[in-house]
Amino acid sequence: MVKNYKLLEQFEREQIRKTKPDFFYNLKIVESLLQEAQMLGVFPPQDPLEGIDVDIRIAKALNVRTTLD
Repeated sequence: MVKNYKLLEQFEREQIRKTKPDFFYNLKIVESLLQEAQMLGVFPPQDPLEGIDVDIRIAKALNVRTTLD
């Protein structure tokens, strides 16, 4: 059990900040996740357009343009 969670969070943030991004390592992670999704039968989806309406609504909400005056 963690008694001082703020100290642990600070330590984790420091570790993340010190670690440099590694493209090939991240690519291995993505490929592993893809392989797992294929083994579970959830990728590729049976209907690729299923849920597209939700994606469009989210995209519209995120792409709000504001003017700076």
